[in-house]
Order: sequence, then C-alpha cells, then structure tokens
Amino acid sequence: MASVRYISNDIDKSVDFYRGRLGFSVEKHNPGKFAELTRDDLHLFLNAPGAGSAGKAGGNPHPGGWSRFMIITDDLDETIDELREPGASFRGDVAEAGAGRQILPEDPSGNVVELFEYAKRSS
Repeated sequence: MASVRYISNDIDKSVDFYRGRLGFSVEKHNPGKFAELTRDDLHLFLNAPGAGSAGKAGGNPHPGGWSRFMIITDDLDETIDELREPGASFRGDVAEAGAGRQILPEDPSGNVVELFEYAKRSS
C-alpha cells in the first residue's frame, strides 16, 4: 500500500474530483479541512493549508509542484475525454514514448496526477 498527501485549497472540490472523475472511494471527509480517499492500494490524504499537523509540516505547504502519483488506464483517450467534459485542466498534451503515453491532469488545487497507458504490443 502506498500513501500520498496533497495540500488542497478546496477539500470538497478535490473530493468531488477524485471520487467523481478518477474512481476513488471516500474513507473520511472533514469538510473544508481533511479527506482520506482510496483507490486500489493507494491512500490519498488531502489537507487544507494549515489544517492539522500535516498542513503545517515543513513551513508553509501549498498545492502544486511536479510530484505526482500515477494511475494506469487501459484507454487514455477515453479517460481524457471523461475529464475534459466537466472542464479539468491539464499540464500540456499527451506525451508518447516507447513505454506508452501519458498526460498530467490537475486537481482543483493544481496538484498533478499522471494518467498512463502502456504501449500496445503488436503480435
């Protein structure tokens, strides 16, 4: 199991994004302050800036940056379409290399998630 913590400017919008668009389940939700979400063996903890000790650790944490976790998808284009319909933001376009294709959607606070599709192998 892996755990990731993101700082979120709007916990409730972020919960809607991860649950409604990326298939996470909500384990705990303290509106406006904290949420714990799960998907497969990933636990995602969301903290409002300054909320709890994690919201204060290391100085003045804020959302954004380039650190991210990856969600593997079998159909990247369909996943992108599902995110674009409600207006998700992306950092750049689909990048493609030998191993596969990826794109970086942002949650409502600007935290990055990597969506990755392995290259199709020809027989």
